[in-house]
Amino acid sequence: MALAEAGARGRLLLWPRVVLFGDSITEFSFQENGWGASLAERLVRKCDVVNRGLSGYNTRWAKLVLPRLISKSTGTESTVAVTIFFGANDSALKDLNPKQHVPLEEYAANLKSMIQYLKSVDIAEDRIILITPPPLQESAWEKECLAKGDKLNRSNATTGQYAQACVQVARDCGTEVLDLWTLMQKNQDFSSYLSDGLHLSTKGNSFLAAQLWARLEKKLSALPLLLPYWRDVDHTNPEASLLQGPLQ
Repeated sequence: MALAEAGARGRLLLWPRVVLFGDSITEFSFQENGWGASLAERLVRKCDVVNRGLSGYNTRWAKLVLPRLISKSTGTESTVAVTIFFGANDSALKDLNPKQHVPLEEYAANLKSMIQYLKSVDIAEDRIILITPPPLQESAWEKECLAKGDKLNRSNATTGQYAQACVQVARDCGTEVLDLWTLMQKNQDFSSYLSDGLHLSTKGNSFLAAQLWARLEKKLSALPLLLPYWRDVDHTNPEASLLQGPLQ
């Protein structure tokens, strides 16, 4: 059977997808032992995990590009979850990092704007998960700054204010939230969760992956395995198994 004929006979398979939208902590999440890679591994044959992490971005820039990344034309009906994970750059100190800094009130408004946009393209609140920035380990991040000739340009207390604002936006908008800033500090010494004081270590990635899966599992547990298990394919008539009937 020609491939074109097989395609005409078979129903187009639209893989459901989870979109990870955020800054460098999301962009790096597909690296070895990354939280995004862990999620993708869990969902193989059930759901695509799409990385839309943009290193260095804040919510001011993110809200502008979001409609270029997710729209009705990109199949929002198949988008089963979206994570919005910003704040590590927004919370940079204005005097020392004005390019990335976004005022607290604007940060909250930008998160709300992105949620409202997703709702406008038929991605409901129950498919959106906000993630707060993780805590900042100041001494480690200061070393990174000094190595580049800069002063310490973030503080954990300020990051915490942005995390609290993120949690409040989730309450106001009816989305779920993963309060990473608070959860990681339940362990008094949270430095092991971070590789450089700001970005996640292997342990931090594992922690985030577990916390996120606990929130996603109930949303995604009903997703079926796409296409039959190989032992269930009729090898004498594979077309009957692969091109006809309901998806397995």
